Amino acid sequence: MAGQIIKRGDRTWLVRIFMGRDANGKQKFHHKTIHGVKRDAERYLTAVRREMDLGVFVEPSAMSLNEYLDRWLRDAARPRVSRRTADGYAGLLERYIRQPLGHKQLDKLQVLDIQKVYGEMLACGLSARIVRHAHSALHNSLKQAVKWGLLSRNPSDMVELPKVPHKERRVLSAEEAQEFLKAAAVMPHGLIFEFALLTGMRPEEYLALQWSDVDFERCTAQVRRALVRHKKSWSFEEPKTARSRRTVYLPAPLLQKLASHKRQQAEARLKLGAAWQAFDLVFSSEEGTPLSIPNITYRYFRPLLTKAKLPRIRLYDLRHSCATLLLIAEENPKVVSERLGHSTIVLTLDTYSHVLPHMQQSASARLENMLYNKGSAQGSDTTVIQTKTGSS
Repeated sequence: MAGQIIKRGDRTWLVRIFMGRDANGKQKFHHKTIHGVKRDAERYLTAVRREMDLGVFVEPSAMSLNEYLDRWLRDAARPRVSRRTADGYAGLLERYIRQPLGHKQLDKLQVLDIQKVYGEMLACGLSARIVRHAHSALHNSLKQAVKWGLLSRNPSDMVELPKVPHKERRVLSAEEAQEFLKAAAVMPHGLIFEFALLTGMRPEEYLALQWSDVDFERCTAQVRRALVRHKKSWSFEEPKTARSRRTVYLPAPLLQKLASHKRQQAEARLKLGAAWQAFDLVFSSEEGTPLSIPNITYRYFRPLLTKAKLPRIRLYDLRHSCATLLLIAEENPKVVSERLGHSTIVLTLDTYSHVLPHMQQSASARLENMLYNKGSAQGSDTTVIQTKTGSS
């Protein structure tokens, strides 16, 4: 790869490197003005040629980080991910990255620049989790810059991230869950929270549930969409993951309450007439529109906890309570994973690892009973096994 060093003035040198030919056969050159002695220009020429030999040289760009992020969101992120995820990326970048780093030239962005921003975020009282979310958005964007040939490497790869402290989830015990259901039976919108506890669905899933998703004969509800709130609007979108599209079986008492709720909703719809907005939602506002998670949390969920004399938990913790109660009841973790719509059973076991010691203790007790405690139970088990073997 040819290169030239041309003197342009006192202590000024032009480094000119042949880069090949474009699609039309026209020669392409990389030009760089170096201020200093000729040895400085020679070092630059050698470094660039080495990078070109290794295939990691990237033509410097005058594009700022802000300009690049606009392009990335428009051309890469939004066409590929859901609107909810893209809006999340845009919000994180706007709040934490653009102001301190957006003015910098993209190819001049350094590891220390990013590390400083993360340190300042922590110093301002932001959590390690928020820092990691902001990092995820920035890292994904810069990863695409490498693919597009705008960067030779991703500077965010080398950043040290803060550890997220372990925080034990507060969930309802079996006794607390019973008190919760008693209070829910007499509180406004209590059926929503009973449904959340018994199904383990995410709030955005049961608030998007339509009557066409409920099969009273098969005792099931199908998760087909999620309710996504935007700044001034809302939309129904695909569930969180492919596994999130699932069928959840419902207890008979809950189905009876849903049937009664459906009749009451139909009467309200008739009274409202043309003002009713027909989205076919199981849980809706008085006009038939989707409910807001913050609204039902503050207006209905927290008063319900107060009435039941229970500690303040998050609305999402009803999902965690459902999973924990099932695991404590020794339900198969695979079944629990499918009910929650987790992508893998590993995610379920990692998320609810606090339940595993109880399950291990129960497993040890069963082994002890099977192998050490001789009695009629052991003999009857053997008989059953022999009978099944013989009949097969």
